[in-house]
Amino acid sequence: MPSTSSSATRAILFGGLACGILDISQAFLAWGLLMNVPPIRILQSVASGLLGRASVQLGWKSAVLGLFLHFVIAFGAATVYWIASRRIHFMIDHALLAGVLYGECVYLFMNFVVVPLSAIHRFPNFTLPHILTGPIGHAILVGPPIAFFARKYSSRARAAAA
Repeated sequence: MPSTSSSATRAILFGGLACGILDISQAFLAWGLLMNVPPIRILQSVASGLLGRASVQLGWKSAVLGLFLHFVIAFGAATVYWIASRRIHFMIDHALLAGVLYGECVYLFMNFVVVPLSAIHRFPNFTLPHILTGPIGHAILVGPPIAFFARKYSSRARAAAA
């Protein structure tokens, strides 16, 4: 049986990777197909949280920074879920429901706290791509993958299965 720190590392690593890959992929699809926004611009918009409007002028440098920041946020979300699930057993015992709810919490926190306090000081606009990648996308592609990996690597889930 893996150690507790090994389990935490795996849950956070795989949960953060899955969340990050799925979330940025859906952003590329939704914004690209519905609004004709290229992936580089989407990544620059993430970097604009730190750089403000200057992000667009920095080309691929800000896009790479945006991708890095995106995954920092994904791993941060996975870490918060893992830590909370150590005390709130519902998050492991009912991973799907907890993941959906957590995805919505991440969406609300990012869009009503982080982004307004960032260099772009913006609240969400409710266009179709925003709704698809926001409340819908987070409930499906952000919270549940994090929750499932937390459950997979949780000693509580392994003990219940034994």
